[in-house]
Amino acid sequence: MSELDQIDRLAASSLDGYLVRKDLVRTFSRQFPVPTYVVEFLLGRYCASIDNDEIEEGLEIVQRQLNSRTVKAGEEELFKSRARENGEVKIIDLITARLDAKTDSYVATLPSLQLTDVRISSELVNEHERMLTGGFYAEISLNYDAAIAQESKGRPFGVESLREIQLSKRDVLNVMAEARKKFTTEEWKAFLLRSIGIEPTALSERVKNAFLLRMVPFVERNYNLVELGPRGTGKSHLFQQISPYAHLISGGKATVARMFVNNSTGQRGLVCQYDVVCFDEISGISFDQKDGVNIMKGYMESGEFSRGKESIRADGSMVLVGNFEVDVEHQQHVSHLFGPMPPEIRDDTAFMDRIHAYLPGWDVPKINKELLTDHFGLVSDFLSECWSQLRNQSRVSLLQNRVFYGGALSGRDTNAVNKTVSGLLKLLYPGDTTEIPEEELEWAVRIAMEARRRVKEQQKRIGAAEFRNTHFSYVMGEDGIEKFVSTPELQSENSIGGDPLEPGQVWAISPGSIDEHPGLYRIEVNEGPGSGVKILNKPVPQAFRESVNYAEQNLYSRFMQLVGDKDPRHHEFTVQLRAFDVSKSGAKLGMPSLVALCTSLLRRSVRGGLIIVGEIALGGSIEPIHNPVTIAEIAVEKGATALLMPVSCRRQLFDLSDDMATKIDIQFYSDVRDALVKAMVD
Repeated sequence: MSELDQIDRLAASSLDGYLVRKDLVRTFSRQFPVPTYVVEFLLGRYCASIDNDEIEEGLEIVQRQLNSRTVKAGEEELFKSRARENGEVKIIDLITARLDAKTDSYVATLPSLQLTDVRISSELVNEHERMLTGGFYAEISLNYDAAIAQESKGRPFGVESLREIQLSKRDVLNVMAEARKKFTTEEWKAFLLRSIGIEPTALSERVKNAFLLRMVPFVERNYNLVELGPRGTGKSHLFQQISPYAHLISGGKATVARMFVNNSTGQRGLVCQYDVVCFDEISGISFDQKDGVNIMKGYMESGEFSRGKESIRADGSMVLVGNFEVDVEHQQHVSHLFGPMPPEIRDDTAFMDRIHAYLPGWDVPKINKELLTDHFGLVSDFLSECWSQLRNQSRVSLLQNRVFYGGALSGRDTNAVNKTVSGLLKLLYPGDTTEIPEEELEWAVRIAMEARRRVKEQQKRIGAAEFRNTHFSYVMGEDGIEKFVSTPELQSENSIGGDPLEPGQVWAISPGSIDEHPGLYRIEVNEGPGSGVKILNKPVPQAFRESVNYAEQNLYSRFMQLVGDKDPRHHEFTVQLRAFDVSKSGAKLGMPSLVALCTSLLRRSVRGGLIIVGEIALGGSIEPIHNPVTIAEIAVEKGATALLMPVSCRRQLFDLSDDMATKIDIQFYSDVRDALVKAMVD
């Protein structure tokens, strides 16, 4: 165990009795054939302390119980013999049950003892209905009746009593909410990750966000999540090992009776019994009925399904995880990111539309020893109980009058983003009366919009016209700037994507000179209180300084027609030039510089995929460009979809090849105001 750090001490002071050292959990998990949460249940009962003496004492008890109650391979007959000799034996096992119609009685299955016909009372079955669907782990008292053993087809083994391995229903959520107040947000995120066994100190923000997004189905009702990524990143671990409220389906057929309802018996299925149902290895799953996918789609949309005339409501979340065998970039060139799904749903845009978030599994590193924590975290059954109770709450109201979504989001997009934001905020703030700071609300909104946009981008790739507009944006805060959210796999920081840049940012191509080739640049302008224009590049390229001076003077002299009543003399502008080719001088970039200055002041974005070209003189006239065909070819090569040039280039562009002309939308401007209007997002 490493030294106690600040998070350990905070946890110990506020969550005493609900903590467990996660390295101890791993030690026992490898020794005994039970899930992590079973081990943590016992460790939480006997070792929920940071006092080493108490931990050592508790470890002996846990070791003893696991030794005497878990059945390792080859020990089945030993435990059966103990039951016969002593009349009873206590075991920890996964228990399932079924109705035997021939005898009109229930029988239980205990897989570790290889028993499939154990007597069990109807009272116990009715009290614990989940044993009729996927079953659950429990501490079981198993008796043996020698008299019944003598009968023909007798069932000598019987379940005397059982205790589910999960926390009893008590006021746990208030304990968590009170403890949360002592942590900063970053400390709480780290503590949540430690609670699922992950050490966050070496993780990037993006990886931490992916792990937190995995938790959302546990706290949000009827939440549909897809995660596809490489093997070994722990995709199914959370749904198999951490919570008894989750059920993992691995490969094979997903029967409608098991998932939803058995029409012959009326028995409710997994989505009614569990908070989360996870399909592992999704590519290998098929449905037993032709309408299985349609029933699933209906449930994912409304949370309801039918049994005859009766409509049944459930709130189990659906998670679909699978392996992504190819490079993401290659997959996007040849197909789409739902490619590994089963054939029935792979190209079904209606099914995709019901997915609230697509988690980029390729962002998560493979789980190795360095990623596992040795620090304290919450006992899994306490954590899962709190998560289960959080499902009864919503945080969507916190978005009202604080976040406004752009026009690209449909009703389903808005619902999906709201559900993800609500789930993330519940994880961060388990107390529902907390005021959420602006930056943390925005953090949740950006994660939610990216995860939903990834779904919509795949629908767009399949070719459905209704999903054409994928430029997700939002407005929040007093300044009211519209911000766009992209998916990183579609564009890198240094490439021209289809999304609008932040206000004040513009792509430009310099036409070059006798001594320098044309080159791609990005101009980035920030505006604040003060006066004047400052160029941040060190040293400042002389040619670029001249262009910025021309842009500045034109802004001052024409500000009424360009930016209305916002007098630029009362604002300070900081300008940075970023070069993406060999050319570095930034020559003849007056028009894109002027557009960048204006949009930073207007707080408006330039259209996505647009490159602006042109130099402006002090008097406002537009200088001619000597090589517009070369510039157009460079723009296509760089991935631009539109090019804005002086109208004087029109005749010279007759020499542009037909192939190039079809790949880019070339537009012309006649003066500075015309250029600004055509450059900005409508």
